[in-house]
Amino acid sequence: MSLQAKYQSVLNLGEAISAQIGQVAEQDGKLIISGIVHTQYDKNLLWDKIKEIGGDAPTDLIADFQVQTNDYYALYVVAKGDTLGSIAKHFYEEPKKYTQIFAANTDILEHPDKIEIGQILKIPFEV
Repeated sequence: MSLQAKYQSVLNLGEAISAQIGQVAEQDGKLIISGIVHTQYDKNLLWDKIKEIGGDAPTDLIADFQVQTNDYYALYVVAKGDTLGSIAKHFYEEPKKYTQIFAANTDILEHPDKIEIGQILKIPFEV
């Protein structure tokens, strides 16, 4: 199995999250991947997938993902049934941190209980 085939699910995830993959090459028994992702959350998703395949410190991969924005941790599109608490639980594992999300989005939110499907929320870095 080629290294690219081994890590294909990382490349597929990169495509799914609209990462700009710049280089994918096998060299000296290692797969080299570089690219640009929109947020730190996207970068973390890719690294989680890499670790799932190659362990915490894969020796057959060199990956370099640059982050476009450090203004916020992630962007999230509100879906049916979402609350700020459920979104906070997803990103921070703590529903009570919904106040951080609300504070970061007061330009589009008037009240923490009033979010609408399709709104794009900035998820701030955890405080």
